[in-house]
Amino acid sequence: MKFALLASGSKGNCCLIKHNDTKIVIDCGTTKRYLKGCFERIQYDPTQSDAILITHTHSDHVSQMKMFNDIHTYATQNIETEHLHGIAPYDTLDIKDFHITVLPMSHDCEGTVGYVIECENEKMVYVTDTGYIKEEVKDYIKDADYYIFESNHDIEMLMQTNRPVYIKQRIINDYGHLCNDDSANVLCDVIGNNTKEIILAHISQEGNTRELALNTLISHLDKKQIHHDQMKLYPADQFSIYVGGKGAK
Repeated sequence: MKFALLASGSKGNCCLIKHNDTKIVIDCGTTKRYLKGCFERIQYDPTQSDAILITHTHSDHVSQMKMFNDIHTYATQNIETEHLHGIAPYDTLDIKDFHITVLPMSHDCEGTVGYVIECENEKMVYVTDTGYIKEEVKDYIKDADYYIFESNHDIEMLMQTNRPVYIKQRIINDYGHLCNDDSANVLCDVIGNNTKEIILAHISQEGNTRELALNTLISHLDKKQIHHDQMKLYPADQFSIYVGGKGAK
């Protein structure tokens, strides 16, 4: 399994995942110009995707659906596309080489989900936009090879921003976003011997820094004496391409 995280954050989200000749995309936010540029840089034709999976219908996740109008689309809510397939939490589906499990998230958009993507002996967990992780979900995300996992904000830093109080409350509540500490705690609970890469995702540009998100995770791993020398740990940028997975340089 290989993947390319093309955008991650409140200004847009998109991830390409490939195995052999199976190609799926998760979300398609951000601008048309940026997304087209990313696909050109990684030499990928989005019209050749086998499917696009949608986590939820906020604009930073679906703004470029027109680019995928002819692609099989899987979403929990109605979305403007020619090929919509309705899904629900805990559904499983097979798209060529990929076996996919849909997981419920807790966000202020009805039907928000995350995904577990499996092929052969590899497993990826893709979780963004959730205020917390339900206990029953943890069993599904244990010991994955790859995690793309939300670490949105540092609570103290968020509170010092000039954002309105109601926005701050929205972010920190159970229907908002995972803070650095909560994200790190969950990851410490679920990672295992197979875990090779952890990409911290949807990092706030005002209420967090990439360095702070990464250092928080490392601190929690060290406190719980979880060895991470052989893991790749990477805090995703809003507008940059991160290529990971088996054989990635």
